Amino acid sequence: MGHLRGGMRCIKFLLFAFNFVFWLAGLAVVAFGLWLRFGGVLGDLTSEEKSPEYFYMGLYVLVGAGALMMTVGFFGCCGAVRESQCLLGAFFACLLVIFAAEVTAGVFAFIGKKAAVQEVQTIYKEAYDDYVMDVGKSNKTLIQFHTVLQCCGKESEIQVKPTCPEGIQMPKNCLDEIQNLINSNLQLVGIVGIGIAGITIFGMIFSMVLCCAIRNTRDML
Repeated sequence: MGHLRGGMRCIKFLLFAFNFVFWLAGLAVVAFGLWLRFGGVLGDLTSEEKSPEYFYMGLYVLVGAGALMMTVGFFGCCGAVRESQCLLGAFFACLLVIFAAEVTAGVFAFIGKKAAVQEVQTIYKEAYDDYVMDVGKSNKTLIQFHTVLQCCGKESEIQVKPTCPEGIQMPKNCLDEIQNLINSNLQLVGIVGIGIAGITIFGMIFSMVLCCAIRNTRDML
């Protein structure tokens, strides 16, 4: 009986520690997702009316899962301390939802690269064509792309030279720079999503083991 109680205390402590780390991880995921959405290079590119919604879908799933992780981490700590089978069962169910969401975000990030790249490139091409058709017209979207990515034009910068950053040496192809930017960011989203999904597996194992230990202890009393 003493050994069982000692083992359960150990599992309870591990689950409590896991939930605290899980809460911190959720906070980090939310911050990371919001930074990708509103800060950094992508945030600068999407201040106009047009934005890459396909790319943002993966970020919304990531941020939603991160917010749920913070909530679940808090209630998971309560369930571990109170030794409540009900709370631990709800904790397990929420972890399952988070696991599914993070796997979805991770798989989306790796599989949806091509569609996300094409969407942002289309926004650039439309701005490029609008400027070429009416050279005298100001085009903030085109200027924004060129300034943020430090690129100029597609195959050649000649047609859009006035919108390019001053003093730029050997202008890069903007379509290539867009592809590199989206690929690198989606790779980060995929790694974070799959990594958090892996962590949730340990949480589900801990919660089930503690539930079984609580049930066995009560049966013996």
